[in-house]
Amino acid sequence: MMTEKSSAISCFLWTMRLTSLLPLFRPALPLILGLSLGCSLSLLRVSWSQGHGGESCMDAGESQGLPHNNGHLEAGAETGELGDNKEYEPRIVPYYKDPNKPHKKVLRTRYIHTELGIRERLFVGVFTSKAALSTLAVSVNRTVAHHFNRLVYFTGFRNTKIPHGMQVVSHGDDRPVWLMYRTIQYIHEHYGNEYDWFYLTQDNTYTEAERIKSLVSHLSINNDLYLGRPEEFIGGDPDSRYCHGGYGYVLSRSVLIKLQQYLDSCRNEILSARSDEWLGRCIIDFIGISCVDKHKGVHYHSFQLGKNTDPDKEDDEEFTKAFTVHLVSDPTLMYRLHRRFSEIELEKSYQEIGELQVEIKNLSKLTPEGEVGATWPIGINPPFKPKTRFEVISWDYFTEEQIYSCVEGAPKCELCGINKADISDIIETAVQQLNRKYQPLLHFQKRQLLNGYRRFDPTRGMEYTLDLVLEAHTQKGYSRAIAKRVNLLRPLSKVEIIPMPYVTEATRVQVILPLTVHEQDYVGNFLEAYSMNALDLHDNMLLTFLFIYNPFDAQRVSQNDVFAGVKSAIGEIEKRYTDVKIPWISVKTDIPSQVKIMDIISKKHPVDTLFFIASVWTEINGEFLNRCRMNTINNWQVFFPIHFQEYNPAVIYREQQTPSSAEFVKDGHFDRRTFNEACFFNSDYMAARMKMAADILDNDELLESMEVYDVFIKYSSLHIFRPVEPALVQKYSYRLCNPRLSEELYHRCVLSNLEGLASRSQLALAMFEQEQANST
Repeated sequence: MMTEKSSAISCFLWTMRLTSLLPLFRPALPLILGLSLGCSLSLLRVSWSQGHGGESCMDAGESQGLPHNNGHLEAGAETGELGDNKEYEPRIVPYYKDPNKPHKKVLRTRYIHTELGIRERLFVGVFTSKAALSTLAVSVNRTVAHHFNRLVYFTGFRNTKIPHGMQVVSHGDDRPVWLMYRTIQYIHEHYGNEYDWFYLTQDNTYTEAERIKSLVSHLSINNDLYLGRPEEFIGGDPDSRYCHGGYGYVLSRSVLIKLQQYLDSCRNEILSARSDEWLGRCIIDFIGISCVDKHKGVHYHSFQLGKNTDPDKEDDEEFTKAFTVHLVSDPTLMYRLHRRFSEIELEKSYQEIGELQVEIKNLSKLTPEGEVGATWPIGINPPFKPKTRFEVISWDYFTEEQIYSCVEGAPKCELCGINKADISDIIETAVQQLNRKYQPLLHFQKRQLLNGYRRFDPTRGMEYTLDLVLEAHTQKGYSRAIAKRVNLLRPLSKVEIIPMPYVTEATRVQVILPLTVHEQDYVGNFLEAYSMNALDLHDNMLLTFLFIYNPFDAQRVSQNDVFAGVKSAIGEIEKRYTDVKIPWISVKTDIPSQVKIMDIISKKHPVDTLFFIASVWTEINGEFLNRCRMNTINNWQVFFPIHFQEYNPAVIYREQQTPSSAEFVKDGHFDRRTFNEACFFNSDYMAARMKMAADILDNDELLESMEVYDVFIKYSSLHIFRPVEPALVQKYSYRLCNPRLSEELYHRCVLSNLEGLASRSQLALAMFEQEQANST
């Protein structure tokens, strides 16, 4: 058992160790400071044994009002968990199964927080009307909906057109008291067991969402609390107050639960024209608490907006600290308030960052490295230090017109698109920072970028080094050109978890294999991989062949079927696996457009079908199929993997012996030119195709110039996920490019063939050897 003396020593040592490690953990300084105080703070909750000597590291507790009883904390309001002064000891309860009782299956909840009784923090309800639902209510939704986990709008009218992205509950009666009565009932019934706090407001009120969330995070869920802007009842007791509904109010879950049993009595016995007065009187009469604007040091600030108040010019302390602002007359004013409060919060954040940087700089003097240990920028992770030469992060060189690190592998390429916007923004920021530092003595204007370097450091962000030629102007009007090197960092922002719909690996995958007459020689390898990786492992997938006949072969199919060999191989698979059926569909076309083919397939399958469009060179395996299931989300995301294409062994090995499969190391590249493989749901494709229908009424040739990827890009708002896929490997083969396709698709196919021969170094070596052979 740790004594008070040993705990004091541990407290001191931990503080010293954490202080010496501050340079290593600068971004987590608040956390570190909290940990270093953990020894002291823990004594408020933990009972310690009294030793025979020495002093506690918290011997000042008596002066701070902490109870002492021979080193133990007395049981009371502060400790609550301890019923006596005895030391708490954990007790192991062994599992015992009664053999005489039948086995009963234990049903566990889906999420652990449900089983532990952990609830979400805050529910938000907004009262609106039929007239304001499409105006003010929409402005409320756009300004605060992304801050709250649950935001519900309550109205008295039914059959109203609901704006997109809003959850609206209609009670069918617009009388204020009846609307409040039904709303409280609805919230208790549907959300009473899911949330700890309930915030109710009106559609003509602006809410500073983050402040409301911070407010409830500092409140204890065990208190009966009715928090808002107190107002006196007309002719009533001055000590009894209700919360004005226009400024919003917060109810604790305990109040909501206690209130539920008295709602009918309140409806019958309390008469009021205002819903907020009615609710306040009900809470006061039956629960015995009144509205307050502060509780245990937490204040609820609100502001009344005048008719001619300009939010952009309002600097009153009551306004800048407000959680809610009332009365907002129109959506434009709501957006102006949101912009103003966003500016206030941004200025506050910058101020806090500056204060933290000063604290870090001061604390760095106490570290072994001293001030030099504080890396620039202060508070950002230090640069990545490679341990081997293979971990060195290279710099990319650029000018204002060109960049010398290209995706295509070329030595240089034109600076355009997002890269040009990035470089322009960095140069402009550099000049602004120089002017801010040296004004009013000097004013700089950019003349030229001599050299530019950038690299992405995964530990901190994008780093830039710029050599600028600047025109420097003095206060007296003199000017001259100077060269200046500046370093900039675009830090990684806060990592956010994007909520994604629930997906499962149990979804059945419908594999579609389009096949032309020129590709049937590769079907044997495809079926072999399909049998070994899917059928033998009983993977939840189905395969459908799509035979593409040209008009000439289609006329002679009864005499000489060009796909007879493939159909025979399919029959052999069905004989080997008696429970497997591999259907096929035959189509006739001159131009095998992927969109036209998909139109035929889509009509023959249910809307909830998960498609995987494969090619005859695809080697299907369970690892990829699971990624297809997980990365394809209905009505959210489609998946277009970039397969790994092996190089031509005749080029990369040449006169050398091709290694055996055991020794073979795959040498190739990820082919970004092809979009043949795709995973998507049928319903998502049908929705995109429906939007496309208007564009192809008078232009049927548009289908021949597009792939399924283009359909989703141009006619769908879904997220297009296109990552490299190492589990999708294709052997080298020369693809026959159809010249009747669009110019872009044909050019893409030719480039894919050329880039799939070998790497640039391997091609250069092959050319060198050929020239050497020719010269001799």
